Amino acid sequence: MEVLIESVDHEARGVGRNDNKVVFVENALPQEIVGVDIRRRKPSYETGVSTYIKSVSASRIKPRCVNFGVCGGCSFQHIDARTQLAIKQRVLEDALERIGSVRPEQILSPICGPQFNYRSRARLSSRYVIKKEKALVGFREKGKSYVVDMASCEVLPDHISRLLPELKLLVQSFSIRERVPQIEVACGNDVNVLAFRMLEDPSLEDLRLLEQFAAKHDLVIFMQRGGPATLTQIYPDEPVALTYSITDMNLTYEFGLSEFTQVNTDVNSVLVRRAMSMLDLKPTDRVADLFCGLGNFSLAIARSGAQVIGLEANQELIDRAIDNAARNELSDLCDFKVANLFTDGCPDYRSLQSMDKLLIDPPRDGAAELIKGVGSDGPNKIVYVSCNPATLARDAGTLVHEHGYRLLSAGIVNMFPNTSHVESIALFGR
Repeated sequence: MEVLIESVDHEARGVGRNDNKVVFVENALPQEIVGVDIRRRKPSYETGVSTYIKSVSASRIKPRCVNFGVCGGCSFQHIDARTQLAIKQRVLEDALERIGSVRPEQILSPICGPQFNYRSRARLSSRYVIKKEKALVGFREKGKSYVVDMASCEVLPDHISRLLPELKLLVQSFSIRERVPQIEVACGNDVNVLAFRMLEDPSLEDLRLLEQFAAKHDLVIFMQRGGPATLTQIYPDEPVALTYSITDMNLTYEFGLSEFTQVNTDVNSVLVRRAMSMLDLKPTDRVADLFCGLGNFSLAIARSGAQVIGLEANQELIDRAIDNAARNELSDLCDFKVANLFTDGCPDYRSLQSMDKLLIDPPRDGAAELIKGVGSDGPNKIVYVSCNPATLARDAGTLVHEHGYRLLSAGIVNMFPNTSHVESIALFGR
């Protein structure tokens, strides 16, 4: 069966029709005519994979990574950069209209950064295959639990990508090679960290091999035997701090391995500057940063001279935010507190009614209960940073249709190039 592909969905599948039934097709792009092998049939739709491409889209390019199509890390490498942005913008606009019944008055230009070698944080899987007497290190295969045998990765920083062959040999040499399921990567300003998840205590020889590897490649090595609290630095002996910066604001943030930070520091810097511009801050403003984390936006708000209160449910992140404010000499302008922003009616919000402006940066579930508490007398300006178009659209609908806000502008944030992941930023006002 041949199908004309009309669009691409948020999972990078081509979307076409067969006898008025929607067909989702792997490895198919808009305007392509493809042969389809149907793998699943449902009453309202079908899914399949393309077996050949009869008419090739002008947007189709050769993937840069040899693992593309197998590795689950990237789904868009076969699409040129401009079309990737257009697809993500369409996903955002469709979600806003379909779920929230809203349209932005202005579409913002996309926030972009490097297309490759951008990922400063990653969680790699590790597996020792007994039959092959070989260790695998990489991302998992698309839709499967198998580990891709990666010799390089195009989205990891180049100096980390080059380590992959030696990293496999290192794991392979461990006495507990079958008990090392995961390696966390974190790259800071001046420090590169590998954290090895180990289900058994390493031998003295294992530790010696780790130290040799770390010394050779100028790495900091952590070991994790259980939960995040068990993270232990094992090389070098002196404590090492992970940091990232927003240079033009003269801001430096310290973070821990178990603490959330954006994986794309270049895009994060642009995102923070965009958010500050949208807030249009004055020194007299009192601003609430909700889901503030370790202070990524809070410190930028304070740097403008405005007063900021940061709320976050995690005490460790609040402690980190307080420390980061002190590090940047902004403590006088910052007030960080633990607050549950997911409770019904969000009682913590009552103390925020006097705020001039809000910045909201929730997790994927969005901020439904918080938004309910905003009410019709809430701040005149709200900047909403989202990692999920669906929950942004839902919350936008509440703000516009129930609380009298206007969706002044919205646009995508390309935090994860070459993937289907869509982040965005939106401005609401009276």
